[in-house]
Amino acid sequence: MESTELQTKIEKLQNFIDESDHIVFFGGAGVSTESGIPDFRSTDGLYNQKWDYSPEQIISRSFFETKTAEFYRFYREKLIIKGIKPNAAHYKLAALEKAGKLSTIITQNIDGLHQAAGSKNVFELHGSTLRNHCVTCGAFYDIDFIADRKNDSDGIPRCIKCGGIIKPDIVLYEESLNETCIEGALKAIRQADMLIIGGTSLTVYPAAGLIDYYKGRRLVLINKTPTYGDASADLIIRGAIGEILSNIKIK
Repeated sequence: MESTELQTKIEKLQNFIDESDHIVFFGGAGVSTESGIPDFRSTDGLYNQKWDYSPEQIISRSFFETKTAEFYRFYREKLIIKGIKPNAAHYKLAALEKAGKLSTIITQNIDGLHQAAGSKNVFELHGSTLRNHCVTCGAFYDIDFIADRKNDSDGIPRCIKCGGIIKPDIVLYEESLNETCIEGALKAIRQADMLIIGGTSLTVYPAAGLIDYYKGRRLVLINKTPTYGDASADLIIRGAIGEILSNIKIK
C-alpha cells in the first residue's frame, strides 16, 4: 500500500474514532504477533508445523483426556510463552479504554496481554493460559506451576491438594465457549457504535460469528489478509495492527 493511501486511511480511522463513544475491539492472533507470539494459520503458524498429530487434534478435549502427556508436551512448547510483553496495539487499546472511547475488548487470544497493557473490560472467548484448575477439586494454579512441571515423571501437572490432573482454562476443540463470556460479548457488540476488527482471519467459529450481531455505524477491519467481513466494512486497512494503531491520537 502506498504511504499516501495508508495515511489517508489512518486519518479516516482517526475521524471514526473521534466521532464514536462506544467502540468495541474484536481481535485475534495477529494482535499478539508483534509481541513475538506466533499465530496459528500463517505460513509459519502452528497449524503449518509438523507434529505426530495435527494441532487441531492435540488441542482437543478428547486428546487432553486420552493423551495428556503428549498434550502437555505440545502445550508447554507452543502455547506457554513467558516473558512476552504487550505491544503498541495492546497499549493503544488500553489508552482508548481509559479515555472513555473504547468500551470493550473481545479477544480470541489466550495470552493475557490486553490485561497486562492495562485494559479492564476484556472478554477472553477462548480462555487464558494464565488460569489453570484441577479437574477434580477445582483448585487454582498459575502458569508457572504448569510450566515448571515439565520435568515430572510424565510431564502431567497434578494438584498438590488432591492429586487430580490440572487443566488449562482454555477452550479446547470439542468444548463450548463460556456462556457468560458470550453473553457479555454479544451485549457489548449490540451496544457499540463502532466495531474495530483486527488481527483475525475470521475463520474460527463460533467466535467469528459474533460480529454478525453488530448493527452500529462504523465497521473497520485491520488485517494483513482479506477476510469474509471485508464486504461489509466501512474501512479496510492492510498492515500490522500495532503499526496502524500507533498513529492514532487520544483526544
